[in-house]
Amino acid sequence: MHGNIRRSDLLYQCIRVIGHACFHSLYALRFEGQGKIPRDRAGIICPKHQFWTDIPIVGLAAQKPLSFIAKQELFVYPVIHHFLIAIGGIPMDRQRPIRSLNSFRYVEELLKRREFIVLFPEGTYYPNSMGRGKHGFIQRILRIQERMGLKGEERIPFIPVGIRYESKKFRTEVRVNIGSPLYADGEADGLEFTRRILKEIAALSGLH
Repeated sequence: MHGNIRRSDLLYQCIRVIGHACFHSLYALRFEGQGKIPRDRAGIICPKHQFWTDIPIVGLAAQKPLSFIAKQELFVYPVIHHFLIAIGGIPMDRQRPIRSLNSFRYVEELLKRREFIVLFPEGTYYPNSMGRGKHGFIQRILRIQERMGLKGEERIPFIPVGIRYESKKFRTEVRVNIGSPLYADGEADGLEFTRRILKEIAALSGLH
């Protein structure tokens, strides 16, 4: 395992059980398209990002263990650092990517192990609107795909996910709409592919 990055599947499942009880009591969750997430291969889940609650809600929608790309600033304090790592967090320094080499290697290892990674392509919260997106990390994943020699149907699927929060009289309704996988060749333009992903996320979220 690279560095000190390692998800604890036992803790992840415990947190997921607790989260299921809490979030289903707080929100009326509606999941659509869960069958579009492949069960036996690696992939990247690309959700809309409006609030911090998107993270556990996506975890509930996926029905399988996930790892989450997160900004380095969340991992500053030792106790929080170890907890976030244990539940699937992967720290990334967006300002100085060279400091995240261990994280990039771990992402490649996860993909080779046929696991799923969550990447919010907007980079931060954009409630009720769409951000322009950050293509750098998506470009790196496409390079990993090229190094792994994945072509045609073996390519890494990028799965857009729309999230809509609709205030109701009793509980806020949250609709999670999982779209069809998107694919790109290893040498594809990460910027253009990111725009394509964002366009699908916007449509799934009911946003322009």
